[in-house]
Amino acid sequence: MAQLVLIRHGESLWNKKNVFTGWVDVPLSSNGIIEAIKAGEQLSNICFDLVYTSMQVRAIETAMIALAQNKSDKTLVIIHPEGKMKDWTFIYSDAMKNSIIPVYQDWHLNERYYGELQGKNKAETAKEYSEEQVHLWRRSYDVPPPDGECLKDTAERTIPFFKENILPLLEKGKNILISAHGNSLRSIVMHIENLTKDEVLNLEIPTGKPLFYNYKNGELEKTTTKQK
Repeated sequence: MAQLVLIRHGESLWNKKNVFTGWVDVPLSSNGIIEAIKAGEQLSNICFDLVYTSMQVRAIETAMIALAQNKSDKTLVIIHPEGKMKDWTFIYSDAMKNSIIPVYQDWHLNERYYGELQGKNKAETAKEYSEEQVHLWRRSYDVPPPDGECLKDTAERTIPFFKENILPLLEKGKNILISAHGNSLRSIVMHIENLTKDEVLNLEIPTGKPLFYNYKNGELEKTTTKQK
């Protein structure tokens, strides 16, 4: 059996300011750092084999801070797939190669693109367009904000990535952490739990709260049990 853990990044500075963030690369707030530490305490006994994050700093910070609490003696190492960073980060010790947890960053896990709403205050935007319209943009499956992505658009990049990259590793018995965002994770959870586009409207993934799934016999099952 393998374990998959999904975690939405801790509170960012723009979460704190109630601002649409999308692809703007904003770091964690002080509260977000605390959330990541608390999440790490829940994950401390899990021996992870790989970590996947989005390209955005708030997701990367959350994974690194959380797993700094891990009881494994392995070292988190960000893997660079190309260029000088690939060449110059080569590990020449076989012993150390075997004692790392590789961390892969991929844009397919990025938050959904909020288009013309990025950088705007959510409450002020609700006054401008109406609360109903903003709620529709934020929670509906197939209604995008102006020049942005809806959840359906986000799912069209996250779900193929999940099927092609994550599921084969789970089938091999690898324990995996994915640190990403509210909407990129909503689309993955929708796929895992077979939610309808109406059911996903009510799906809210809080910051810094891990979701646990066991993978066994080709199936993912949600659990509150934290396997070692």
